[in-house]
Amino acid sequence: MRIVFMGTPEFAVPALQALAGAGHEIVAVYSQPPRPGGRRGRELTPSPVQRAAEALGIEVRHPVSLRDPEAQAAFADLHADVAVVAAYGLILPRGVLDAPARGCLNLHGSLLPRWRGAAPIQRAILAGDAETGVDIMRMETGLDTGAVLAEVRTSVTGKTAGALTAELAELGAGLIVRVLSDLDAFAEVPQPAEGVTYAHKIDKAEARIDWAAGADQVLRQILAFNPAPGAFFELGGERFKVLSADRLALDGAIPPVWEWPCEPGLVLDGQLAIGCGDGAIRPKRIQRAGKPVMDVWDLLRGLTIPAGTRLP
Repeated sequence: MRIVFMGTPEFAVPALQALAGAGHEIVAVYSQPPRPGGRRGRELTPSPVQRAAEALGIEVRHPVSLRDPEAQAAFADLHADVAVVAAYGLILPRGVLDAPARGCLNLHGSLLPRWRGAAPIQRAILAGDAETGVDIMRMETGLDTGAVLAEVRTSVTGKTAGALTAELAELGAGLIVRVLSDLDAFAEVPQPAEGVTYAHKIDKAEARIDWAAGADQVLRQILAFNPAPGAFFELGGERFKVLSADRLALDGAIPPVWEWPCEPGLVLDGQLAIGCGDGAIRPKRIQRAGKPVMDVWDLLRGLTIPAGTRLP
């Protein structure tokens, strides 16, 4: 098939590579424009999808908007059979949606209609969902409201957002190749009206650890915001990102038994056990501002955080 591929982050790269490897003709790739990056924040850094497309020798386009008639005409002139969209970052107007002969298909990282919107993977982790997946959806003007052609599922439990994103990217790549190998064989099933939830964009302020939310929810925060923006707490005016942690048991000699419930944010011992009301957690991997990630034991060798310290 003649395919226009539209995507920007690393999540979309496996699908682009899989479609090219399956023998489809990728006539153009649309991606967000290069952004300032590098160590000094001055160099323009192309998106992961742009880098992957250039490695495959495919033309890359990055219009600021697709609402402009000239941009829509340029898109239509590609005479694509289908457009495949994966975390592109721009709304597709009707003129773009209608241009490909077989329409536009979206790889969405959730089990629709749950978690429509911008951050479905993080929201699934934060909500404590047991499973999530990737849907191939027919795109329409509504926000992730189109009919679903195919779906693949996986467990959420214990996975960071980074690990789950990478897993869903690979699952989605295999699924879109299978769908486009025989598009007519996949029935389009309308989404049910019940069970709709929205995955709003992550606000960096959400990454501040809320000790009063309970130990399980704190662990979900840590998983959902790893690798970015990183769940954090502040101490002495310094920010500490927590990349992984354990929930401490309520009984047994190791770890020691504290009085339950624990005061939220109270450091319980010299090994950085932290109270969360209904339990406690101990960070395993942590990162100080401007420093590399380290084990909590390495942190505590150079920084004393005594029992009785109260974290905001």
